[in-house]
Amino acid sequence: MSGALDARLALTLGSFRLDAELRAPGTGVTAVVGPSGSGKSTLLRCLAGLEPRALGRIRFGDETWLDAARGVCVPAHRRGAAVVFQDAAPFAHLSVRGNLEYGLRRCPVARRQLALDDVTGWLRIAPLLDRRPGGLSGGERQRVAIARALLAGPRLLLLDEPLASLDSPARAEILELLRALFARTPMPVLYVTHARSEAVHLADHVVVMEAGRVRASGPLREIMLRADAPFGEPGELGCVVEAEVIAFDERDGITELRFSGGRLYVPGRLRLGERRRIEILARDISLSLDAPHRTSILNVLPARVEAVYDAESLQPVVRVDLGGTELLARVSRRSLRLLELREGARVFVQVKAVAVIP
Repeated sequence: MSGALDARLALTLGSFRLDAELRAPGTGVTAVVGPSGSGKSTLLRCLAGLEPRALGRIRFGDETWLDAARGVCVPAHRRGAAVVFQDAAPFAHLSVRGNLEYGLRRCPVARRQLALDDVTGWLRIAPLLDRRPGGLSGGERQRVAIARALLAGPRLLLLDEPLASLDSPARAEILELLRALFARTPMPVLYVTHARSEAVHLADHVVVMEAGRVRASGPLREIMLRADAPFGEPGELGCVVEAEVIAFDERDGITELRFSGGRLYVPGRLRLGERRRIEILARDISLSLDAPHRTSILNVLPARVEAVYDAESLQPVVRVDLGGTELLARVSRRSLRLLELREGARVFVQVKAVAVIP
């Protein structure tokens, strides 16, 4: 059984104060993001039942895990949540297979939804089954830890900065595996990270934390469109588009994708018919009042200006609508004035670069 998560928590640890209200849907991946020291990991430990001094309340589905006012505090082992920390440590005295079988034994047979062979295949650890954790790379140990947690049959999976200690190639590989894995598993996932890129790759819902408080919460696309940019640095302001691969041009090596606002063209080959997540940054969009001609930019789309933010700043942000899909464009104050960009204006959006997310 899965369920929505609803929590109101308070905890004081030395000079740090957590005072956070959290709501997360009962399906998909919720990313908890924010800088180091913002309280992300403390919040996760409270949800898992690992902070006995936590006050407030936690409800998961129709269950109450914590209600300090009524003296209710369900112990960690009865909450049905599995936690994978940043420095995952599979049992050193067991082989990889032994670690996974330990997780599997923790799940009653009647509740098992995942088979060992399936999980090892999804996470590409089948060739490692007879090895000991001491001979594994950091990325391999992390994949084993995630597999063990999944095989234990949790109703909620909590991941605390699982990729933070890995190098870039290992991080990219596991991101791709996790995205495919989460699409296959029904349980809700709470994914703590300080890396905006990880949340963009994986999340359906985002919770932004700062100084022990939740600053913003909502679907990924809505949070990315926030004008006050609570999600990442201002220079990284952007949005995510869900698109379908519809054609590939052999001669030019260009893939065509369809989304609600039109067509996008990206270099390289993608599999026809699959759906892909596309990230478009505000700094990679330019606006024109006239349809561009003889331009090297392949992605030119008609749009309507919905709003202008920070008009007096050096780099205002313009929100445009492309037939139901909204994008953000960062322009100069001079361009805003010369083009007379205001709500209702018709423009052409030129997308200089897009990132296709695995």
